[in-house]
Amino acid sequence: MTRSTYRHRVPFYETDAMGIVHHANYVRYLEMARIAWMDEHDRPYREYIADGLHFSTTRVDLHYVRPAGFDDVLDVTTWIEWVGGASLCMAYEIDRDGQRIAAGITEHAMVDGSGRPRRIPAERRAHLSALARDPDGRGARRRRGTEDRSP
Repeated sequence: MTRSTYRHRVPFYETDAMGIVHHANYVRYLEMARIAWMDEHDRPYREYIADGLHFSTTRVDLHYVRPAGFDDVLDVTTWIEWVGGASLCMAYEIDRDGQRIAAGITEHAMVDGSGRPRRIPAERRAHLSALARDPDGRGARRRRGTEDRSP
């Protein structure tokens, strides 16, 4: 399994009236980390776009453990869980000073510019599968919807 870590320093505007990071911002952190992982281990996402392909988000599952606040430095560690014919799953751990504050997964379906599902090109699928924790995706998809799959 190939991991990548994206570092993010929390600006004031991401906090709410209680002075903690608003929960919706965590989805943005996952997105930024996923794009950084792709840049580092696969190909830049803009190249998928140039080919008329997108990874549309179909599921987000987050488990919040501790709050983050203004000026905290967050490390979002990302890896690919599984790859299917037209979809994939990314997993995430968010830490502050070495302490877990959140964990989650996102699932994505490959679509064309019109939003129609497309298979992940064979060469990309083989490359991504080689980097995945569950290369053929059988374990994760069998469990889908039946248990907590957070990392």
